[in-house]
Amino acid sequence: MPNSADASQLLERIQRTVDAEVAHQREVLAPLGDETDLMVDAIASLLSGGKRVRASFLYWGYRAAGGADSDALVRASASMELFQAAALLHDDVMDASDTRRGMPAAHRAMANAHRERGLTGDADRFGEAGAILAGDLCLTWADEMYATSGLPADEVLRGRRVFDLMRTQLMGGQFLDVLEAVQNWEGLATDERITRALRVIRYKSAKYTMEHPLLIGATCAGGDDATLEALSRYGLALGEAYQLRDDLLGVFGDPAQTGKPAGDDLREGKRTVIVAHLLDDLCVDDRAFFDTRFGHDDLDTDEIERFRALAMSTGAVDAVEQRITQGADEARAALESLRESMPTEAFTALHDFIGTTTARSS
Repeated sequence: MPNSADASQLLERIQRTVDAEVAHQREVLAPLGDETDLMVDAIASLLSGGKRVRASFLYWGYRAAGGADSDALVRASASMELFQAAALLHDDVMDASDTRRGMPAAHRAMANAHRERGLTGDADRFGEAGAILAGDLCLTWADEMYATSGLPADEVLRGRRVFDLMRTQLMGGQFLDVLEAVQNWEGLATDERITRALRVIRYKSAKYTMEHPLLIGATCAGGDDATLEALSRYGLALGEAYQLRDDLLGVFGDPAQTGKPAGDDLREGKRTVIVAHLLDDLCVDDRAFFDTRFGHDDLDTDEIERFRALAMSTGAVDAVEQRITQGADEARAALESLRESMPTEAFTALHDFIGTTTARSS
């Protein structure tokens, strides 16, 4: 059995496990010929980066409930990276994103390959189809990795309920995001706009980013009801704060840090909590600017700066920062209730995550 690892060692172990799985799946696809390399290469490129947040939370959820470190646990945790990759591949197609982590998004990379090879037909449709299939492959591989992790069969079965819940609710959350983008917020009170934006955050991001991975791990390890309830509160509060930080970065983030173009969420017309607050206090001219330019992919630098200035002057940024602080405080309180019953190493890791996931630049 490997010794308990610090955070950097855990990330390295997760990466090695993911790389080994991709290599294995290449062999599975080998009888089809090397044409499938284009799709697998896109997956491998996406899986070569990232913060490993979801895998880390499954790992530490298991340890928090008293489970021991093992290669099987790391493999079960790494399945979250395949699930995350599927979500990103599909999300980038739905959002028509050009980049991911500073590189062309998978559907753009495959469209470029179509053009470079002189293939017939529509290059963009080819790229989108390839990325959707790559995402579907990642969903399949995530399921396979979890089921064959090597954890005891009864543990895998216990965690399966939360694993399946996570997958279904994420897809529902993705649809809520798509639907909310085309809803008319005209005439809605600020509180109602915020409620709708927070519902998307909860089901598209917070649950599958932190709460559900934590609960999968803790449930596998046989955590009691009190542990599961406190980890749920911790994960949901921190997951919402994490996404709110992501929303701020979608408006104010440095492309060199985020790997996405400046103001990308403004171009995509994301109906975030920032936007809900921003709409609360606009003069006639600023409201006309918002109505005519929000959600247009040709926003220029000056227009992005105007949106940023409005977010600052209306107090939208301060309001979101307050929510992030509140979420971090709620997560800290939930975790504190487990201090006496949780292994020290797990408590320390989960406590450290509160700072690193809410005060970040990418």
